[in-house]
Amino acid sequence: MASLLRGFLYCRSGIAAPRVLQPVVGRTAPVEVEQFQMRNTSFFVKLTAEQLWKGVVSVSNAGRKRGRGKRRSRVLSKNLNKGQVIGVGKENMVWPGLNAPILRGKEIVERKKLPPDPEREERLNKLRDEMFSYRSLRLSPLERGYSGTKWPGRSLGPPDPVIDEKFEGFDTRVLELKSLFKMTGTFGRTRSVSAFVITGNKNGSAGFALSKGVETMYALRKAKNKAAQRVIFVKRFEDHTIYHSFYTRFGCTKIIVHRKPKGYGLVCHRVLKTICEVLGITDIHAKIEGAVNIQNMTKAFFLGLLNQKTYQTMADEKGLYVVEMSEDNDNFPRVMAAPSKLRTEEQIPKHEVIDYDEYIFEIGRASCRERV
Repeated sequence: MASLLRGFLYCRSGIAAPRVLQPVVGRTAPVEVEQFQMRNTSFFVKLTAEQLWKGVVSVSNAGRKRGRGKRRSRVLSKNLNKGQVIGVGKENMVWPGLNAPILRGKEIVERKKLPPDPEREERLNKLRDEMFSYRSLRLSPLERGYSGTKWPGRSLGPPDPVIDEKFEGFDTRVLELKSLFKMTGTFGRTRSVSAFVITGNKNGSAGFALSKGVETMYALRKAKNKAAQRVIFVKRFEDHTIYHSFYTRFGCTKIIVHRKPKGYGLVCHRVLKTICEVLGITDIHAKIEGAVNIQNMTKAFFLGLLNQKTYQTMADEKGLYVVEMSEDNDNFPRVMAAPSKLRTEEQIPKHEVIDYDEYIFEIGRASCRERV
């Protein structure tokens, strides 16, 4: 008995026990009993699942410096427990107290083997393959932006209310969203998000703002509320177009905007189209020259809108009638505004610009020289 206990202790301790010859009662010759080495620990038992996955999916420091392990090429760890049921494995068994009740009525449930389930492995493999498969975000056509499900062009809704004041009828649209990186001595390369949005009520009032944040939604919300504090009013002709064609510029971005009749639509850059939709302008034609910078385009377009002159203002400045001849009116003259003090032909200098188109484009060039 002592030898058996000693052999058992050897086995539990993981040390190979020597062969022991034990006498058996009723027999004259000894019986040879062999004990084998038992290892209760292995490489897969020593380490946790997180440590094992780290050896598969991690990237070395040298590889990280070279840009490896980014975006879709990066291998992600999978939860192998997903889809598994306690007590159910490759062998389909009934285990009382584990995957089956111990008692069914007054009968004790016995352990027994069930027919094999060949589809179990296929279900698990399919579930693991679909674990990190890319699923595109589904949006209705009216909610999509410039390029599918990305943020530029999408709506953010009205700004957050301030105390009891609510922005009813306002809608916010994202014009630009980009990632910024800054190298610091303490934290290394840090990432932030820059959001450029515009908000308006489709009735001539709008405001735009630029904001930054660590997270995307924080930057968008901050820019939306900031734009609501900078709302300005833009004059419109008959609530559908601009008062007159104009030339505007900001930085290296130049824009030539033409007034169009009702029903023409918005023939312009997508950013200008978004701005017009927020403002309530439905009929213009715009041509951009120079740098196509979203922030410069927005600022230049707003400069042109703010520098517009109403027909009455132009009539009072020139001391002449403002007359329009358009195809909508079969090219018949239509008096748009009358001056408060009319000048005679002798009072008009010969070098003075009287042509309407030359006059309005000269306004735009002069205002751009002053501001830029």
